Amino acid sequence: MTDTTTDDARPVGEPVFRPATPADVPALVELVESAYRGDASRAGWTTEADLLAGRRTNPEAVAEAVGHAEGLVLLAERDGVLVACCQLERRGERAYFGMFSVRPGLQGGGVGRAVLAEAERLAGEEWGVGAMEMTVIEQRAELIAWYERRGFRRTGEFSPFPYGDERFGIPLRPDLRFEHLVKELKTS
Repeated sequence: MTDTTTDDARPVGEPVFRPATPADVPALVELVESAYRGDASRAGWTTEADLLAGRRTNPEAVAEAVGHAEGLVLLAERDGVLVACCQLERRGERAYFGMFSVRPGLQGGGVGRAVLAEAERLAGEEWGVGAMEMTVIEQRAELIAWYERRGFRRTGEFSPFPYGDERFGIPLRPDLRFEHLVKELKTS
C-alpha cells in the first residue's frame, strides 16, 4: 500500500518493520520520552504525565534492550522515519512486550495496532512462544481497555511500582503499581 495523507495530515499505510541497532538508541529514547512524558506526550493518549514526572527511559536502558540476547526492539518506520517501537524479550514459553511507543501525533491512527500485530506474529510464529505478557500501570484504565480489546486479559497479578528508583520516573501519587496482562498466541 502506498502512503497517502489524509485531511488531518496523518500518513496512512502500513509501516515497515526492522530490528533496532545500537545506532537507533538516541532516536528510540526520544520517541519513548515523547510518547509518555512531558508536555509533548499530551498530544497523544498514552501520556503518563499526570502519574509520573522525570524520564521514562535512558540511553543505557534502551541500549540494553537493543542488545539483549533473548530479545529485540522492533522499529516501525514510514519513509525511513521512526514512528513507533516495542521491545520483545523471550521468557521461556512467553514473550514480554514492553517499551511500546507511538509518536503522539500518530496515536489513534492504526500504527499501534500494526506494531502489536507484528510483535504477536514474530513472537508466536518465529519464536514459537505460546503467550505474550506485559505490565501496565494499574491507573491506566483506558490503556488496559485498549489491550483487552486486542485479546489481552487481566491476570489479577500485580507488582509494586519501584518508588525511589528514578530510572522509572518520579511518581506523582502514592498508589502506583503494575498490573500483569497476558494474551495467548498462535504458534506455527
